[in-house]
Amino acid sequence: MAEPTSQAAESGTEYAVHTAGLTKEYGPGTGVFDLALRIPRGQVYGFLGPNGSGKTTTMRMLVGLVRPTSGSATVLGAPAGSREALGGVGALIESPALYPHLSGRDNLRVLARYAGVSLDQVDRVLAEVDMVAKADVPFRACSLGMRQRLGVAAALLKDPALLILDEPTNGLDPAGVAAMRELIGGLRREHRTVLLSSHLLTEVEQLCDRVAVIRQGRLVAEGTVAELRAGAGGGGLTITADKPERAAELVGALPEVRSTQVTDGALHVQVDPDQAAAVNRLLVEAGIEVSELRRHQVSLEEAFFELVGDGPAADRRPTEASGRWTR
Repeated sequence: MAEPTSQAAESGTEYAVHTAGLTKEYGPGTGVFDLALRIPRGQVYGFLGPNGSGKTTTMRMLVGLVRPTSGSATVLGAPAGSREALGGVGALIESPALYPHLSGRDNLRVLARYAGVSLDQVDRVLAEVDMVAKADVPFRACSLGMRQRLGVAAALLKDPALLILDEPTNGLDPAGVAAMRELIGGLRREHRTVLLSSHLLTEVEQLCDRVAVIRQGRLVAEGTVAELRAGAGGGGLTITADKPERAAELVGALPEVRSTQVTDGALHVQVDPDQAAAVNRLLVEAGIEVSELRRHQVSLEEAFFELVGDGPAADRRPTEASGRWTR
């Protein structure tokens, strides 16, 4: 597909969400700053960051609940928060707030009438979130997990093209988490777009086509899961040898090697994996028996903590649409 030739083309045809310089300042160093997101249509897009990093503020700007200080955002080709944009968006942001004295079913009926949606949709979405059996429980008597399910059901009522989910698995048991994962996977198969914020990084790793990481209100990385894992500084080689300490001394003297560490009898080497043959040759020529040498890739969790903590990737910024980092 050819690259779009204008912002209008990018936001209107290829991207479900497109932001440029999106900023919301609450005070010095607090808020969201110069955020540039491009979320392709038909993908599950992960939005990660520590508590207080600006994820929820960003989502609230996308649905018009918060007015940005500066910058722009388009959603489904229309200005964020406009009637045109909201008509195709379903959202669960923070905790669902429904009438406490009404049942889940009656709450959804109220929302359906307000949105001009057929009441037949209520039973459909209740079934999608596995809440049919408990649909008549008053909302005030619902557990946290049940409330989350009802919140997702409410977001699905309009059969949206874009679903914005802020921690949808909060309060769910393992079976509920698995069901939510299957639901989101089904939305992708239907070519819907999902913007997903979650602290369950294993779920993000399994579900998301692309991921953005935000730290202190600023975007620090964006790309596929594989790109984020490869771009973190934790890659290299893992070596199993009969003399790991001696192997660490030899390998550590190579100018290409950034660091070595022996853990549980295995040698972990921070070096470009392309140096595997040279490292192996060095050890064999020194009389060290190498039984295994393999490329080591960090998990998404390891890459995430390096990006948002004090590791070497924490102050990097993504290059334009590359999914990799620059200093």
